[in-house]
Amino acid sequence: MNSSKQISQIRVSFCEHKISSLLLLLFLFSPLTFANQEFHLDPSKVKGPDACGECHKDTIALWKETKHSSTFSKLPRSEKGREIADKIGIKRIKSESECLSCHFTSAMVEEKIKPVAGITCESCHGDGQDWIDVHSDFGGKEVKAENEDPAHKKERYAKSESAGMLRPGNLYAVANNCYGCHTVPKEQLVNVGGHAAGSKFELVRWSQGGVRHNVWYTKDNTEAALERRRMMFIVGQMLDLEHGMRGLAIAKEKAAYAKAMAKRTRSAQLRLQKIAETVESSELTGIVETAGSVKLKLNNEDELLAAAESISTYAKQFAANHDGKQFAGVDSFLPSADKYKKN
Repeated sequence: MNSSKQISQIRVSFCEHKISSLLLLLFLFSPLTFANQEFHLDPSKVKGPDACGECHKDTIALWKETKHSSTFSKLPRSEKGREIADKIGIKRIKSESECLSCHFTSAMVEEKIKPVAGITCESCHGDGQDWIDVHSDFGGKEVKAENEDPAHKKERYAKSESAGMLRPGNLYAVANNCYGCHTVPKEQLVNVGGHAAGSKFELVRWSQGGVRHNVWYTKDNTEAALERRRMMFIVGQMLDLEHGMRGLAIAKEKAAYAKAMAKRTRSAQLRLQKIAETVESSELTGIVETAGSVKLKLNNEDELLAAAESISTYAKQFAANHDGKQFAGVDSFLPSADKYKKN
């Protein structure tokens, strides 16, 4: 072999080695899959609740009294938490992906990924490194939210969203984060660990009893407006159906998890059929028809996931196209204030 060919092969071999090494590093140290752990947020971009508390002091004070906050200290010491962890082979609850994904907010601390809080603002609104500074800039050091120029406010909102913030107006995206955890997308957790197969989660009831997330409308922690609650309820049912289907799609065993996901899906389907009788919406009609065309059974992953994607598209369109004013027919389905859950 002549020297030029040898040099070429050496170069190719070197490049392949560099590429393989780079891919390995990206796999091992990607912030979303670091050390085989899965994260709902990118730890390298998490700012933590104190960053939000600089402006939203009242909201953070309320949050600190909730289960979303206290899970940080209470879950690792709970008997049920320890029992589930033992069954699926977790030694340290605060350093295993099955728990960190939903129960904690993790960030980079001294170049290591560590849980820094329970379920926080960023758990719903997205990791904040790229948008918190933009979101909190009202147009100058002396300018406050109360006297911010309307044009600047509109621009600030748009920039915040472009940078990754999920603002309250994006109802589907924010609520999707809630359902993503409350439907427990982990078959092993349920079948092996004995974890509940999701909460009896309903968006209005679970969001209006504690931190009501309504500083978007008022500085007080008041109940969301009726039109908003209508939208939350309907979009929530759409998400319940979507995530139920996704759960059933990934189920591999005819056991507790698959049965719970099938039941969840069927219940959401029936509720949406009832809602469709009182609410006129092409998106809702599309969801009901889609749900009625898919078989709720094991080993039907492709069909279930395709249906879930279709439902997701309809739900996003519904959330973007309506404001709830025309949906008085759903009022009888809304939970009363005495049914709100303290979370």
